[in-house]
Amino acid sequence: MNESVLTSKGQTTLPKPVREALGVSPGDRVRYVILPLEVRIFRVRPIGRLFGTLKYEGPPIGLSDMERAVEHGGRT
Repeated sequence: MNESVLTSKGQTTLPKPVREALGVSPGDRVRYVILPLEVRIFRVRPIGRLFGTLKYEGPPIGLSDMERAVEHGGRT
């Protein structure tokens, strides 16, 4: 189990095993999710890191096609 001390300003340092488990480094951001009786910490992934994760091999899609797909629940 890992622990850290809370300063008078309410700050703490994440222990090294916690930083490693989250895959965070200095300058990275973390998010806290407050639940009944616990708080969970998540690494924040910048939106730019998601670029290219979804592949589309078809022809370019126009705005009217996108609007039609939205109207039909994602189906054209």
